[in-house]
Amino acid sequence: MINPYWGQDFFGFFITLFKRITGSLPLDKLPSDEVQLLALIGISFACALIGVFLNLKKMTMLANSISHTVLLGIVLAYVITFSLSSEFNIDIQTLLLASLLTAFLTTFLTQLFTNVVKLQEDASIGLVFTTLFAIGVVLVTVFTRNLHIGIEAVMGNIDALDPHDLKLVGMVAGLDLLVIVLCFKEFKITAFDPALARSLGISPSIFGHLLMLLTAATCIGAFRAVGVLLVLAFLVGPVLMARLCTNHLKTLIWLACFLGIACSILGVALSRHFLSFYHVPLSTAGLVVTLMGLAYLVILAIFLRSSRKSTTIV
Repeated sequence: MINPYWGQDFFGFFITLFKRITGSLPLDKLPSDEVQLLALIGISFACALIGVFLNLKKMTMLANSISHTVLLGIVLAYVITFSLSSEFNIDIQTLLLASLLTAFLTTFLTQLFTNVVKLQEDASIGLVFTTLFAIGVVLVTVFTRNLHIGIEAVMGNIDALDPHDLKLVGMVAGLDLLVIVLCFKEFKITAFDPALARSLGISPSIFGHLLMLLTAATCIGAFRAVGVLLVLAFLVGPVLMARLCTNHLKTLIWLACFLGIACSILGVALSRHFLSFYHVPLSTAGLVVTLMGLAYLVILAIFLRSSRKSTTIV
């Protein structure tokens, strides 16, 4: 199948997309541009849902730690699976289990160094995640040298995605949405007032661990597309932009989702534009993260300007 987006510029991308959505062009197979688009939309949606509560609970650095140490779980899952079947065939359940175990290990070791060894929390996080991440990198170079996934594991390779990868992204996004909807009240009260939550019989610790498990699952869903580094921008960027615009929690969640998805769509369109007209194959995920950074600066400038006007005495 010929990619209908081949040779399209920035605006031509959206025109072609609109024609395919409205049925003017055949929808037999998904071209790579649409696979990237759907994957990034799902990742942005899932990361924004989780990122809001990570930000409110001041757990962003721990989430950063987990997003890196998940690499260790993925490599161990590969090694164990390959040793048993002699072929590279890891199912979704194995990846999720490996990520959850790694998240538990990361959280446990961080709390151990903080509460028992009495290190500062940021020092504990830095010690644990750099050590586990380094072990993961070493194992990648030792056991997966012939697969050439070292750089992809760190930075991702969204160009290598196929429609089957959308299944994992969709499952993770659906899981995050389901848990947030079912436990919204508990996540809200533990984020804003842990003492009140305890008095009502709601354990902040349990929901903190549940949030870490969702973070690990989300990192697994984003692994092939954006690796273990850029996923942090998807968890943090849209939320920081949305917090400058609203103080209402539900509005914050949906605005963060919208901003993340908007940057993803623009990033895919820009990637196609640069490839078509300048023959420069830029990283789509890198473009999306760059757009998030630029959008945050623009929104911050608008926010600061409006703040100055509101404090001016006439």
